[in-house]
Amino acid sequence: MARTAHLALPFFDDAHRSLAAGLDAWAGVHLQAVDHHDTDAACRQLVAALGQDGWLRHCVPAAYGGASEALDSRALVVCRETLARHDGLADFAFAMQGLGSGPITLAGSEALKTEVLPKVARGEWISAFALTEPGAGSDVAAMACTARDDGDAYVLDGEKTWISNGGIADIYCVFARTGEAPGSRGISAFVVHAGTPGLEIAERLHVIAPHPLARLRFNGCRVPKAQMLGAAGEGFKLAMRTLDIFRASVAAAALGFARRALDEALHHAKSRAMFGQHLADFQLTQATLGDMAADIDAAALLTYRAAWLRDVGSAPGQRCTREAAMAKMMATENAQKVIDRALQMHGGQGVQVGSVVESLYREIRALRIYEGATEVQRLIIGRDLLAG
Repeated sequence: MARTAHLALPFFDDAHRSLAAGLDAWAGVHLQAVDHHDTDAACRQLVAALGQDGWLRHCVPAAYGGASEALDSRALVVCRETLARHDGLADFAFAMQGLGSGPITLAGSEALKTEVLPKVARGEWISAFALTEPGAGSDVAAMACTARDDGDAYVLDGEKTWISNGGIADIYCVFARTGEAPGSRGISAFVVHAGTPGLEIAERLHVIAPHPLARLRFNGCRVPKAQMLGAAGEGFKLAMRTLDIFRASVAAAALGFARRALDEALHHAKSRAMFGQHLADFQLTQATLGDMAADIDAAALLTYRAAWLRDVGSAPGQRCTREAAMAKMMATENAQKVIDRALQMHGGQGVQVGSVVESLYREIRALRIYEGATEVQRLIIGRDLLAG
């Protein structure tokens, strides 16, 4: 089956199919030479390459150098699934340009959009999304970082943690409590440039699938009011709108990892000699491969539905939160199972550091946590059903 055969489904059009084929060919050539030993340097290299060759144009609207009039969820899904199949860090580099600048696309002033988005699309600036705090991960309403009104600026104090691109980003979309109302209704969003006095990288964080990650500290960090995104007190809604767009793309990245794991499992099963035949000749192997393929296709249908609904299948302004949550939950959980089976099938080779399935095993784990852990997605779906 062709690597992009699944895009024949009616969720996509010919432009998406051409995008997938072009990016797949590009990745096969350009991602082979990336040295992952220095993660920061590799990420900068990937952002620059993706921007130079036009792929990051899918992360911003056409008016600011983008590929389409508005952010196209199906294009984001296609790009992330394709890149993840090749290289997890390349997928990360692409995704964070979209997520990190997403609040600016949705709610930035014309001046902010004009300043930031073209540079993001060209890969000249690296963006970051700073929402999570030491005491406020899934419970965003527990946010403690504050932004105090002080004349022509807001003064930020507090911390953010687990911030992807932390330490290498040029701009951060930061969410802080401005106090217009209790809980989630008193949060606002700001663009903070790297190098702004009072913003420091408090700690670089290291995880099992390396990528740039940091804890940020704000200490009297003065941000002009012109750099607020949207209205005061609307930051929580803006964060959720941004995640609605990019949550389906997390599911797509999981699909890319899972499809690569199935490719590796099929190749290994056909070539591994065992007891006078090949591993693929055993019924147990065939059943396992069948389960893997079914899990991938089930997750793919949910993922593509969520992206299609946001692009063309729902009324203007209608959110697709439930469908995006279903896609993210099922794709990441199913991919974990698929990759675990692929690793098991490889036996000792599967746990050898540097093997493809070992790398995939590390890459997939974080996707079940970030942008809303699986448990949070289950709650989102259940509450939406009860709200009727």
